[in-house]
Amino acid sequence: MSGPIEIILIIGLIGYVLVRRFTGEPVEGKRMLLVPAVIAVVGALNLREVPNTPEAIGLLAATAVLSVGLGVVRGFSVRIYERDGHAMMRYTWTTAVLWVVNIAVKLGSGLLAGAVGLHAGGGVTFSLGLTVLAEGVAILAKSASGTGRIPWSRGKRGGAPVTSPMLDAVQQKARAAGELRGMRSFAPVLDGLRDAAAERRNSHPGARR
Repeated sequence: MSGPIEIILIIGLIGYVLVRRFTGEPVEGKRMLLVPAVIAVVGALNLREVPNTPEAIGLLAATAVLSVGLGVVRGFSVRIYERDGHAMMRYTWTTAVLWVVNIAVKLGSGLLAGAVGLHAGGGVTFSLGLTVLAEGVAILAKSASGTGRIPWSRGKRGGAPVTSPMLDAVQQKARAAGELRGMRSFAPVLDGLRDAAAERRNSHPGARR
């Protein structure tokens, strides 16, 4: 993907996310996890253009780590509330400021790469996917101990939301652990994911081979 086209698409995506999440939207597993994961994979496929040098790899790794960290912090800055029995989310001004910081970090790394003669094709898309994915995981972690249910996706044509046994297990684990706040919410989320995976393996013995 060429640079200008990639930048235009990314600006459009960030603008779309900001508008939707500032007005408030349901917390859904598909939107929080699957969509940003696909973006990260597309960016990773384009990383073949990155020079195989320690400098280029180090710069890309540092940017990715910063993007993930900012994504987690951004996710915990989101306001979580309940509507009609479902978990809802809304960006705050703190979230917007953190987005500005994230963009500044990426622009700074791009300028640094250019100054030392490096080119990281696909790096922008890759880091964007990572930061949105990290934000989504943090939002799910923050929502897990609430009373609003977290579906996998919206129902088609106004139907009932599509539920997910994995997300249900995560919420059950979080609620059993009591009211959790901040980073501690990651513990029941990880436990719920692990239990759901173990249950899936037990119900499909052939998957162990």
